[in-house]
Amino acid sequence: MILFVDAEHEQGFDKPWGETLLAARTRITYRIEDITGDTCLLQRYTRVSPDLIDENQIRAMFISGSGTEPEVYDPAQQEGLRNVVREAKIPIFGFCGGLQLMAETLGAGLDRVGRLEEGEEDPDPDFMPGWRTESGYGPVEPLADHPVLTGLSQSPVFRHLHGLELKNLPTGFSNYARTDTTENQLAIHDTLPLAGSQFHPEYYTDEHPDGRRLIENFCRWSGII
Repeated sequence: MILFVDAEHEQGFDKPWGETLLAARTRITYRIEDITGDTCLLQRYTRVSPDLIDENQIRAMFISGSGTEPEVYDPAQQEGLRNVVREAKIPIFGFCGGLQLMAETLGAGLDRVGRLEEGEEDPDPDFMPGWRTESGYGPVEPLADHPVLTGLSQSPVFRHLHGLELKNLPTGFSNYARTDTTENQLAIHDTLPLAGSQFHPEYYTDEHPDGRRLIENFCRWSGII
């Protein structure tokens, strides 16, 4: 069984896009099942722990993004999930905020991308107004070869939606992609099957299918499929 962790705070579902976000969680769960050929359990972050991993014989975990400010979360409610990350007994991939949670748990620094300069146009004023963000489908620049990038072009296109970024990576991780907005876009551990992307490969489309290929590559590299 595969675990897909919904890392969104309950306040996130009270936003105008809450119902759309909830529907997307189901769609992504089905996509993980399609890619892995295994049952995928969708679970709230508050219920995740090493015991849940053992009791359900979870063999890999994916962590969703989130649109709620990190300081809103109760650290005690995240501790079980963070302990699974620390133990690193199974392959783990984090999508956007999921990567941020993983990396911060392991010692990385997380902060806003930065403020917009005076007079600078806000390309997405409904998302973190006044702050520099990255949103919409756009290319990333691969920085080195890795099995997770197999079969992708030199400008693969993925969905972006973030205003926070990792200012550095934890010990043992290397960065494999960047954009002009955010330098650390694809973090992969040097020896363990741990990885994550600042972009959102799980929101692949027929027009932009690179996300599916990247997830499939991770699953093959980590032994999930």
